[in-house]
Amino acid sequence: MKLALPTFLRTTTFKLALLYSAMFAAFSAALLIYLYYSTVYYIRAESDRRMDLEFEQLGNAYFIGGMERLSQSVLERMTRNGSTFFYYLEDSSGRKIVGHFPRMPPWNPELDIQTVYFDFEQPEPDGTVILRPAAGRIVRLRDNGGALLVAFDTAQQTAIVGRIQGAIFIAAPIGLVLSLLGGLLISRGAARRADELARTAEAVMGGELGQRVPVRGSGDEFDRLGQRINAMLDQIEKLIESTRHTGNAIAHDLRSPLSRLRNRLEIALSEPMSKESAEETLEETVEEVDRVLGTFNAILRLARLEAGAEGERVRMDISELAEQLAELFEPACDEAEQTFRSNISRHILVLGDRDLIGQALSNLLDNAVKYTPQGGTISLTVSRGGNGTVDLTVVDTGPGVPAESRGRVVQRFQRMDSARTQPGSGLGLALVDSVAEMHGGKLILDDGGGPPEAPGLKATLRLPRV
Repeated sequence: MKLALPTFLRTTTFKLALLYSAMFAAFSAALLIYLYYSTVYYIRAESDRRMDLEFEQLGNAYFIGGMERLSQSVLERMTRNGSTFFYYLEDSSGRKIVGHFPRMPPWNPELDIQTVYFDFEQPEPDGTVILRPAAGRIVRLRDNGGALLVAFDTAQQTAIVGRIQGAIFIAAPIGLVLSLLGGLLISRGAARRADELARTAEAVMGGELGQRVPVRGSGDEFDRLGQRINAMLDQIEKLIESTRHTGNAIAHDLRSPLSRLRNRLEIALSEPMSKESAEETLEETVEEVDRVLGTFNAILRLARLEAGAEGERVRMDISELAEQLAELFEPACDEAEQTFRSNISRHILVLGDRDLIGQALSNLLDNAVKYTPQGGTISLTVSRGGNGTVDLTVVDTGPGVPAESRGRVVQRFQRMDSARTQPGSGLGLALVDSVAEMHGGKLILDDGGGPPEAPGLKATLRLPRV
């Protein structure tokens, strides 16, 4: 049976902690090894340098005065206070001339120079004798067959090296433990933040759409990720609420025309009809079906627009488009006994989709015609705005939209209560807002400047200008 590791040990953060610990331990080991070898090398190199200097001076004495001057120089060094070297000089027969030791350490007389390691006896103040380690160099004197030893006590060096080794043996496990603890602490902190993300996701999956990832304000990557996830959840919650409302609104807005359509067909089937009556009924039925199809087509186009599946931007003269729409809507206003005015600046260029912008401006004008009473006024203005924009403004003298409702009426299927008696699907301003967003602009709703009982509505489609 295979044992499963605890969940914490299988997390990516724990694996990263182990990697961090291994890297830290490897760095610490490399640093300690470097310090050890560099220190030992320095001690030995310094000893070799001093010994080379000592042999150089003794060699000068031997060159100048022979064995007699050499022995005198060795004797002077043996009696000098503070000297750290030991000496031994013998003649060609192996007889001691002068030196610290009773005899020469074992060496190979066939070699001119050799390094030797040996122990020597050193008396203590209490009368005891101890053995101390030494290292030295023996040089054979070619002229007379004698030999010279210069050595030094290695006990102090051995003690220093031992202390360094001891420090390494203590520091290495401490560094390893600290690296593991540091890695575990880091991984536990990261794991807790990851668990918060997972719990929030599980809560949202369970239907708690109001749950959000905690943001601690530290500004680290988890905070930035949490802020983006929260923004995404806000958008998802808004879309879901919009979908729920859209379903209710579709049911509400389509119930009436479908009910009228069914009642009309039932009446047509329940009693004989003249040719004129049948034609009238069929015409009304076709109109009702066209309105229903218009609603569904508007929903489909708005969905495609928001998904980015529609629209092809080209360089276009928006003044020309506005003039064409003004010519189209002026007769409609005359028929509704309304006054239509236009003030269109010439040769204003934008980068956009002609059909979508035309549909958006048509929606604004259609709404104005629909809600402006007889005798009212509708105006269309196209002008250059500040900061490289163009404003397409439609102003009417209808009932207007209260300030608190202007953010709501641009949503799908949102209609004022007073507009329920008017034909329409509540998608016109939503489409205008989507077209504005697609082109990097915005839809601005404001009072039309009329009296309180009929303030009117000022709708401005603001787009970037080329």
